[in-house]
Amino acid sequence: MIKILNLNKYYINGEMKLHALKNINFSVNKGEFVAIMGSSGSGKSTMMNILGCLDHTFDGEYVLDGIEISKLRDEELSKIRNKKIGFVFQSFNLLSKLTALENVALPLVYSGIHHKERNQKAKEVLVKVGLGDRLDHKPNELSGGQRQRVAIARALVNEPAIILADEPTGNLDSTSEKEVMQLFKELNKQGKTIIIVTHEPEVGKATKRVIRFKDGEIIEDVKNL
Repeated sequence: MIKILNLNKYYINGEMKLHALKNINFSVNKGEFVAIMGSSGSGKSTMMNILGCLDHTFDGEYVLDGIEISKLRDEELSKIRNKKIGFVFQSFNLLSKLTALENVALPLVYSGIHHKERNQKAKEVLVKVGLGDRLDHKPNELSGGQRQRVAIARALVNEPAIILADEPTGNLDSTSEKEVMQLFKELNKQGKTIIIVTHEPEVGKATKRVIRFKDGEIIEDVKNL
C-alpha cells in the first residue's frame, strides 16, 4: 500500500539547511494498523505531511497504492488526497453550520456524486461508526468523542486506500479516547489500512505496529503483541 525508499527532506532557511528526515525507509501493507510516534521535532509531523500528499518536495521515493507521488503535479496530488486518503485531525475540522450528515457527505460533493446518493452513503457510514441517531445534530450538539466519530465517518465515506489520523485523540478525555481507538480497531479488523501519528503511548499500544522517530530518523520499527 505504501513504500518509502531512501526519503530525505530538507528545509532551507536563508543559509541554513535543516535535514528534517534522513534516509527514511519503510513500507505499510494493506490492512496494517500503524502508529508513527516521536516527540516534538522528531520528524513525525513532516512524515505525516508527506504521507498525506500535502508535501511532495522531498528526495527519494514515495509510492502510494501503486502511484509514485513525487512525480505528480499539484492538481493530481489534490485528486489523490481526495480519492486515496481519508484524513482525521486532532481538531476534528468539522463545519459548525452543517449537520453530521452534511459534514460526512461533503467529500462526495467534490467527487461529483448526486445529492441523494451522497446522503445515503453518508448515512451508511455514520451508522457504521455508531452515530445513526445523530444525523441531524450539528458539531456543537455533540460530545468530543462523537465529533471525532463524525470526522472518522467523513474520512471513510470516499472508501480511501488509507486512513491517516493526526493526533486523533489529542482533544479527547480518556473515555472518549478509548472509544475512538476501539472504533479504529474495529475498522482495521474490517480490512482498513490505518496510520496514526501520535505522541501518546496508550494510543501507540492500541495499534499493531509502532514506527518511532527521533531527530529525523527511524530508531525503532516493532510489532505490538
